[in-house]
Amino acid sequence: MRPQVLITLDRNGAESLQEQIYQRIREQIVTGTLRAGASVPSSRLLATQLKVSRNSVIFGYERLINEGYLIARPMVGTFVADVLPDRDVGAEPIVAPEAEAADPRPAPIFTGRPHAILNNSNIPIDFWTQRTDPRAFPLKTWRRLVMQSLAAAGHNLTEYGDPCGLMPLRVEIAEHVGAARGLRVRPEQVVIVAGAQLALNLLLRLLASTGDEIAVENPCNQGAAYLFESHHMRLLPIAVDRAGIDATRLAASNARLAYLTPSHQFPMGATLSLERRKTIARWAQRTGAHIVEDDYDNEFRYDGSPLPAIAAMAPDHVIYLGTFSKSLGAGLRTGYAIFPEHLVDAAATAKALLDNGQVWLEQAALARFMQGGGFGRHLRRCQQHYYTRRNALIARLRERFGDVELMGADAGTHVAWKLPPSLAPAHNVKAIARTRNIAVYTVQSGGGHEYDGDAFESDWLLLGYASLSEEQIRAGIDRLAEVLALNDPISRNRTTLAPMEQRATSLPPS
Repeated sequence: MRPQVLITLDRNGAESLQEQIYQRIREQIVTGTLRAGASVPSSRLLATQLKVSRNSVIFGYERLINEGYLIARPMVGTFVADVLPDRDVGAEPIVAPEAEAADPRPAPIFTGRPHAILNNSNIPIDFWTQRTDPRAFPLKTWRRLVMQSLAAAGHNLTEYGDPCGLMPLRVEIAEHVGAARGLRVRPEQVVIVAGAQLALNLLLRLLASTGDEIAVENPCNQGAAYLFESHHMRLLPIAVDRAGIDATRLAASNARLAYLTPSHQFPMGATLSLERRKTIARWAQRTGAHIVEDDYDNEFRYDGSPLPAIAAMAPDHVIYLGTFSKSLGAGLRTGYAIFPEHLVDAAATAKALLDNGQVWLEQAALARFMQGGGFGRHLRRCQQHYYTRRNALIARLRERFGDVELMGADAGTHVAWKLPPSLAPAHNVKAIARTRNIAVYTVQSGGGHEYDGDAFESDWLLLGYASLSEEQIRAGIDRLAEVLALNDPISRNRTTLAPMEQRATSLPPS
């Protein structure tokens, strides 16, 4: 690609063209538009681009070279100097006169705050709540499926597809949720989206206006909570306990929209009881309310039988959200929303206006993966791996800290641990753990949001285990116990130390 300098000349101005060329290029260098080491066009090319004589460009370049802004390398080209003269003498960047006045541009209409989704930590043992095991991803199979899809791509890579998603994938998803979650849906009700967060944005376009009330769990999924905030909705936080959200309070509210994570409540991990599911389904049917059922972590249940989805009890009132972020990987950015029949047409139109559809290749590969039974086999392998890791985590916590109080251990890929009074508050434990290269998370830092107080934020830690080996889990809890004992004599007496032969003598590789 040829180097370019985007400048405009005033041919009727008082300044000569060569002075303007000099000034414009110098401004771009000083302000960083042209970065150190960047090449600039040849004098012949720039003269042609600007429709000026080549001498005008040569004179401008020579002045910039003499002042140290450009460096000429014979037979190679002309480049921006690595060290600029203005920076050596502490000169201020050039500011256009109009920029000195108050900024006349309108502020963005959008207001919102970012949620905790990125984790760039390089801590060796990281109990991050929103990460699966990269070693579990079926890379060889996926590569083969991608190549097969490419070989049969035809026009699919060069034309728009259905904004609601690739039909073979929607067929597979409809069959999957029918068998796994008891949902009877047509493929046309399934809309493929880039994860549950986009699904929430989509359904808010259909069902919510500024000032509408929405009932949410407390604590709530941070990404959902902040999204509802940004839409200027009125939030009705309803407390959760070990049986999930308080269904009686929800049923007594005036809300016409509720957001729930019943399979493994995020962030606390509770599973919504069957009786509360029935109460909520009856409330929606009685009032005409809609429920957003984000079926987070439903694939991984270790103790007891899976409970039916709320969407199976009140199909005309539930928008069901699913994602492949936990079952395969968040990097695929593939999920789905299942809309009741009366919302299908509106959802299809809104989806088309939102993004014109998802990337075809990933959808095609995923459809092949599900058609061949590979997805089911992959889920069973992951469930076994995560089950043994959960067991390792619980066993080590009990060995080192006694009769620990946990929530969410019967499903999912993380647990919530209520700290004993001798160890709280949670943010202190989080900071102390970092001194020994262990990352643990409070409700807020782990991707949750608590309304009206800080009981959960202060007393509970979130521990994700899906991406760690059993050896890493044991080593992490050992180190956490030891560093907490060193920092608190009371906890030293209460902490159960593992036998010496069980302690990690070195940090396992991540």
